[in-house]
Amino acid sequence: MKKHLARIAIFSAIIFAYSVHASAQIYVNVRPAPPVIVRSAPPTPDHVWIGEEWEARDGVYVHTGGHWAMPPHRGFIWIGGHWSRRRGGWYWIPGHWRHR
Repeated sequence: MKKHLARIAIFSAIIFAYSVHASAQIYVNVRPAPPVIVRSAPPTPDHVWIGEEWEARDGVYVHTGGHWAMPPHRGFIWIGGHWSRRRGGWYWIPGHWRHR
């Protein structure tokens, strides 16, 4: 009986984790246009411009790009995010740092 309950608990945890992850993705019918942001001079030569970036908040996408950031480690580059289309509509794939 304990083995059976343990399997049910593990299965429930997997289903819960998947449903939380799946619900985090938001689809839109029309991709939002980024606001016009004037790029200032970089604070240091090592700073990297983070342009168009979107974050899902309360069921909508909010623009969070348009700022300078320092790479987390030497030799890292910024790979910008982009919109991707699936059956449900458009969704945002976030940018990320990657080692060269």
